[in-house]
Amino acid sequence: MFANATSTLALWPGSLSSAFAYRSEIKTKGARLLGLLAVSLVGGLLGAQLLVRTSDTSFMRLLPWLMLLAAGTFTFGGRRPTSDAKPHALWMVLGLQLAISIYGGYFGGGMGIMMLATMSLAGMTDIHEMNGLKSLLGATINGVALAEFIAHHAIVWQPGLVMVAGSLVGGYAGASAARKVNRRTVRTLAIVVAWGMTMYFFIR
Repeated sequence: MFANATSTLALWPGSLSSAFAYRSEIKTKGARLLGLLAVSLVGGLLGAQLLVRTSDTSFMRLLPWLMLLAAGTFTFGGRRPTSDAKPHALWMVLGLQLAISIYGGYFGGGMGIMMLATMSLAGMTDIHEMNGLKSLLGATINGVALAEFIAHHAIVWQPGLVMVAGSLVGGYAGASAARKVNRRTVRTLAIVVAWGMTMYFFIR
């Protein structure tokens, strides 16, 4: 629990700074964005409450299969433009985002790839927009989870604060650099990372 909670402390500033760097690429607005933010808040809080009351060993057994599903969906999904998304598909995306948010508040490993896979199912194809939205939703999930962890005294502050500085600078610098790279190249890199993480968790 303490490792996951402290990791959330380190990740949250990075997600915030990355979302800020991508602010002009985030085109999801209005009710759709509010819906995604709302389910992320609820899911992140539920996941954090689960973590402070249980062990994360069950998620570790399930994680490789979740990563395999997410990597496959992200790699082969996203063939439809967002404008073609149907109302029932949007509800499906909200449901998936809620599940990912609960997982993110509880454990979080590979959460970003899972969100990219869900965005592919929604028909999003612009990897820069997807990364920006992923960072914003990740900051929401980690932020509400972090508040829960602080309330339960689950943070190991000394190493956590050291990681915060690197996360803050790295999140902004990484996003700023990625925005200047060709979209196809960024997507290819994300696919390589997704499959690499999948293999790592299976081997582990």
